[in-house]
Amino acid sequence: MSAGAGTRLDLSAAHLESFLEMMSAERGAANNTLQSYERDLSDLLHFLKSRKTSLTAAASADLAAYLAHLSAQGFAASSQARRLSAMRQFYKFLYAEGLRGDDPTAILDAPRRQAALPKILSESDVSRLLTLAAEEAAQEGPGLAFRLRMLALLELLYATGMRVSELVSLPAKVLDHEGRFLMIRGKGNKERLVPLSRSAIKALAALGEHRRQAEKAGQAESPWLFPAASKEGYLPRQVFARELKDLASRAGIRASHISPHVLRHAFASHLLQNGADLRIVQELLGHSDISTTQIYTHVLEERLRQVVETHHPLAKSAKNPD
Repeated sequence: MSAGAGTRLDLSAAHLESFLEMMSAERGAANNTLQSYERDLSDLLHFLKSRKTSLTAAASADLAAYLAHLSAQGFAASSQARRLSAMRQFYKFLYAEGLRGDDPTAILDAPRRQAALPKILSESDVSRLLTLAAEEAAQEGPGLAFRLRMLALLELLYATGMRVSELVSLPAKVLDHEGRFLMIRGKGNKERLVPLSRSAIKALAALGEHRRQAEKAGQAESPWLFPAASKEGYLPRQVFARELKDLASRAGIRASHISPHVLRHAFASHLLQNGADLRIVQELLGHSDISTTQIYTHVLEERLRQVVETHHPLAKSAKNPD
């Protein structure tokens, strides 16, 4: 390495030290923040050495190459974005101090974060939940109303994919319809018609019969299908979420993997996996924009990729070369 190159690298280290001192003295940065900046920028400095340049002299192309290097190393977009943030702060400092006449990070784009895919349950997991809820609801004795309620909640949620807020606030008058369809009032007071499964109809009928018997015995009537001693008068969604996790644990499913929203995702994903049209799923979910529903196509793409990698003969031979 030439003496000039060595001088540039020495200057880079000195400028990095000055930057950290400024962040501490003028910005009051915490020790953890300073350590993070030092670690990230030192890693950049090491990378730039391999390109025969320095922190101070690096061009936009060098910094873009560093971000590409991070991506190739498997760094998450969030980690790349944090490194880019440190770089931006450092080069703004150099520009403000007159140590550079430009900011090479100005034209760099932040790494795109992939949209988080919704968690979904397998059809077998949903079946285990529904089977256990039905078995428990068939048991007579104390707590029967609670067990019938859980079964009806689960059956309705998986049959319709409605939002949990729509589910817990269903009016009691839905029991009078006794039909194969349910009218749901969703966001913006928009109504949509959703079909009910036979098991959902059966669970509703059992809940309705128990409710009528309780009212005959003197229990106060409620305008809500799932009444509760809450401010609204119906079951709080947080209570349902907690009870659902308890049921999942009893069914041998990790409680962290399930929530009412996950069951809504399962409804949509299982429909698409079995050939349903995306527009129909959009209507059933109550999405005003098809782009909101399209997240489920990514779930299917990932599933198809896994199927191909697992079962395609070429994929198998690539994993197990002779």
